[in-house]
Amino acid sequence: MADITKVKATAPTKVRAFARGVDQTPRKVGLVAALVRNRAVADALVILEHVPRRAATPVKKVIESAQANAVNNHGLDAKTLVITTINVTTGPRMRRYKPASRGRALPFEKKSSHILVEVAGSEKPKKKPAAKPAAEKKEEEK
Repeated sequence: MADITKVKATAPTKVRAFARGVDQTPRKVGLVAALVRNRAVADALVILEHVPRRAATPVKKVIESAQANAVNNHGLDAKTLVITTINVTTGPRMRRYKPASRGRALPFEKKSSHILVEVAGSEKPKKKPAAKPAAEKKEEEK
């Protein structure tokens, strides 16, 4: 039998960030999230700066958080980051009542949403330590 060596495939690392309980309806946040789905992180941030919707702010914050997690915690290159997944799901709803005429109370719900962002990218190249000058090597030997 032939000797089969296993080669470890380097799958791109996915890094997550969450925002839970955002005080906006999932429908409105989902419209903004659809604008930046499957885009590069740098492009998405530029787009969200110019979107005139209130939901753009929390989506932008979650993307920035995912970018910071990828760069600082997982050692990924910020220039290669791409948004692979952005999901907006319903969060908890608060039941409230609005006063109406003739002593009535009309119920309504304050909706909230959860935002999940996954980014993927390639790792930063490892830097080699700088070579010491010849003068310092001689001093260390003494």
